[in-house]
Amino acid sequence: MLKHRIIPCVLLKNWQLVKSIQFTSYRTIGHPISTVRIYNSRNVDELIVLDIDASLNNEPLNVELISDMAQECFMPLTIGGGINSIEDVYTVLNAGADKVSINSQAIENPSFIHEIATIFGSQCVVCSIDVKKVAGEYKVFNKKKGLLEINPLLLAKEYEKQGAGEILLTSIDHEGTTLGYDIELLEMFTKALTIPIIINGGMGNLEHGIDAIRHGADALGAAYIFHFTQYTPKMIKQSLASVNIPVRMEQ
Repeated sequence: MLKHRIIPCVLLKNWQLVKSIQFTSYRTIGHPISTVRIYNSRNVDELIVLDIDASLNNEPLNVELISDMAQECFMPLTIGGGINSIEDVYTVLNAGADKVSINSQAIENPSFIHEIATIFGSQCVVCSIDVKKVAGEYKVFNKKKGLLEINPLLLAKEYEKQGAGEILLTSIDHEGTTLGYDIELLEMFTKALTIPIIINGGMGNLEHGIDAIRHGADALGAAYIFHFTQYTPKMIKQSLASVNIPVRMEQ
């Protein structure tokens, strides 16, 4: 049986790792290298780092810092933000990342997913979809362009068709609130897709993780809970294991 994963999902901004609240205010988590070392010691399963400077400001990928993080990272590392070409994918993977996360370029050109999957394999491609609920309707949100008239589930189905390995699904309304994941959004995706879903945005206690897995999530993306509450990744895994949800525990 596949084991469910605990995945810190953090942002890289001004050479620091930060956590946002509903994609607006940012709180510094710490220096990337020291933070990666902490995650190593706490037995997380993977790490996702999204470079928002590269994404929003059209800056070059911070290859030096990606390389430094990868050298310290003992778990699979996914890098996103500013990846717009196959050359960018080569650059990130050569710097030591295991996967790439794409968002804006996938929206503009879904066939880019197929290109990456063909060259590097589907397991290398994490498609990030940010969602906001407006007047009772879910819509895709893009950091550059704002709210888009795109149905997020239809977009995810296209990504799956193009060869995406998994979806990083973030609810902007829940992100950073600690009020729990958007279970309605999660169920909508898990019932319609066959590829894994990393649900992200809103985890504030142990029950939130159990609830998300029971509603179909393959992995739990989080950050705020690890840095600004008393809960640790180990505690989350123990809570999942206590209700017979398979996770990877420390040896």
